[in-house]
Amino acid sequence: MSARSTAVMQRGRMRKRILALLIVIALVVIAGLWVLGGPGPTGFSKGPRVALAQYSGKDPTGVPAGLAGEPVVRRGEYLAKAADCVVCHTAHGGRPFAGGLAFPLALGTIYSTNITPDSATGIGAYTDAQFLDAVRRGVRRDGARLYPAMPYPSYAYMSDADVLAIKAYLFALQPTTAPNPPSTLRFPFNQRFLMAMWSGLFNANERFRPDTSRSPEWNRGAYLAEALEHCGDCHTPRNLAFALDERRKFGGALTGGWRAYNISADRGTGIGAWSDDELIGYLSVGHAAGRGSASGPMGEVVDASLSQLDPADIRALAVYVRSVPGVSSAELPATIAAAATFSHRDGGGAANATGKQVFEGACAACHGWSGISPLSSVADLTGARAVNDPHATNVVQIVLAGEEHSAGRVGLHMPGFDGSYSDNEVAAVANYVTARFGSKASSLDASDVELLKAQTVR
Repeated sequence: MSARSTAVMQRGRMRKRILALLIVIALVVIAGLWVLGGPGPTGFSKGPRVALAQYSGKDPTGVPAGLAGEPVVRRGEYLAKAADCVVCHTAHGGRPFAGGLAFPLALGTIYSTNITPDSATGIGAYTDAQFLDAVRRGVRRDGARLYPAMPYPSYAYMSDADVLAIKAYLFALQPTTAPNPPSTLRFPFNQRFLMAMWSGLFNANERFRPDTSRSPEWNRGAYLAEALEHCGDCHTPRNLAFALDERRKFGGALTGGWRAYNISADRGTGIGAWSDDELIGYLSVGHAAGRGSASGPMGEVVDASLSQLDPADIRALAVYVRSVPGVSSAELPATIAAAATFSHRDGGGAANATGKQVFEGACAACHGWSGISPLSSVADLTGARAVNDPHATNVVQIVLAGEEHSAGRVGLHMPGFDGSYSDNEVAAVANYVTARFGSKASSLDASDVELLKAQTVR
């Protein structure tokens, strides 16, 4: 090939890269204008807002009253649990807070970072100001931008005192030397400077402002849900630029290969028909009788965060979540199926011989042929949203990964079957389960299972 031809090809590649970059910038700007014209995280509540310094009610930030007099490290430990730090910053089988958890995306993979106080590979060299910038603005100590897998637009609502209390707790941990794996995002998404534009459009970097028309309990719940627990980062759909679409707040979304279900007040596809006790129980222990059990990422959140919170904070969180207006999830049936027949000879999915065979060999003993477990209501399939989801997303993931979580579920354990059954068999049993115990059968094949595996945070 001649030098001229090589130069022409190189110019062609450069033009394509520039065009791709311009397209990404245009999409981010368009999405930003769309979001800026919409409500903020608590915009559905129309009452007047005031700065924390002007709020006359009980301060919604900080720790519960019982911990208010504790040393800053103890307070920071509680707040770090409320913020789910360990869930994302710990690789499976790795040291807590040492990072390395992989987040597969369509255009590559990013990894969580080491947030132990190791000076070389962690955050040990961060000043207070640098830590505040990282947590709330998404700016690292070296000035590089973080990707929004780190929920800094939500953490921006946290007070200085709470962020720095978390820092004090993290700095009290044992340092772990664990270099951060480089991301593998393809161009142009590997250009971190684009995140400055993203942050300018989607991160207002404003502190939480209480709504004076609401109760102190509601405001505490709002602070927990929006600033610390960042519920919307999983349960609110995102736009093309990966920013939260608050017009469909808590309407459910696919996150890390799992479906985070609708937790708005919609009675059919959300939690509008749940009682207060059911919601509080689900948040506290990851289970509500007749509603299902928390699995996957939500199970991790229950175990590492929600189950560790003060009961008053769980009640406040429930009060706030229940106040979010209903948003219908068109992809989910509004009706939950009743219990199936007790006989294995009839019922939905009878024509699915492979799925029935797998269910009989691996599932029926614990879950029962009717969907009502002979062992515990924790293992009931009847009433669970997962089996009433015609996409069967979480059914597949639970079959593959099993149930490793323990909060409120002592003595019960479901093994994972990834490797024990082929992708075709996993798809078949998911189709059988949704047909027999759900409102509408799924129609998955091996390629769907393979795709879910590729999307799963690991």
